[in-house]
Amino acid sequence: MKSLDELKAIRERAQQALKMRESGDGVVVQVAMGTCGIAAGARGVMMALLDELVLRKRSDVFVTQTGCAGLCEKEPIVTVKVPGKSDVVYGGVTDQKARDIVGSHIINGQIVSDYVLNIKEA
Repeated sequence: MKSLDELKAIRERAQQALKMRESGDGVVVQVAMGTCGIAAGARGVMMALLDELVLRKRSDVFVTQTGCAGLCEKEPIVTVKVPGKSDVVYGGVTDQKARDIVGSHIINGQIVSDYVLNIKEA
């Protein structure tokens, strides 16, 4: 960090990320954060989701965490819930896959079938 402007930009991004975690309307993205999920990289996945949403200026997406999903070998697990559509559960999510999910599923409405574990009918 070399200037006050850089610090302000970091603060603004952090505030936007917090706002995304606190709102409740629209799309909901859940990251399983049980012990096995965290060990598999769920924290990084959550940060990648938040970062990508901030970069795309999507403050209408609620990002939250859940406990253990019971599928330790498939962690990190991310569930995308779009109102009026089936819930999509993604497994083995990496930071890059999280960014792909934001771009394809959340922004463009296209499920990333290569990462899908399950689709729960609405």
